[in-house]
Amino acid sequence: MATRIICVGNRHVHGDDFGPRVYDCLAGQPLPASVDIVDGGLGGLGLLRYLEDGRHVVFVDAVAGFTAPGEIVLLDAAEVAGQCNGTFGHEAGLPYLLRVMPAVLDSPPPAITVIGHEGEATTQAVQAAAQLALRLASEVATEIADDVCCV
Repeated sequence: MATRIICVGNRHVHGDDFGPRVYDCLAGQPLPASVDIVDGGLGGLGLLRYLEDGRHVVFVDAVAGFTAPGEIVLLDAAEVAGQCNGTFGHEAGLPYLLRVMPAVLDSPPPAITVIGHEGEATTQAVQAAAQLALRLASEVATEIADDVCCV
């Protein structure tokens, strides 16, 4: 499998349920064989195991301070890791995971894209993010297949 989509957040907390809702949307449809989805929930540092095999990873999560409410934004790992305030705890979330990732992985970190959504997780936003995640994952899988065929 070439790409992994990891949806993170707390499905029981309004405002932090975006990732889990996108996971539910993706789990209810057929996925390309090259795409793996993970319900990351509140996995924190436990999600590092999903980053060790070098696959491209697309995270889906609720964000704050990156865009206007109701908007979806694409971020790279460095942009999100830059939001880490240096403390560890539930509130550290994805920024902390991405900040420590290069220091704790035995292999080079995978390429990471974060699909963030600001504000209320509407059905329309969830569906748009799910389609965007699949599109990004499929594009990477096609690029990897092309590279393998051309070697």
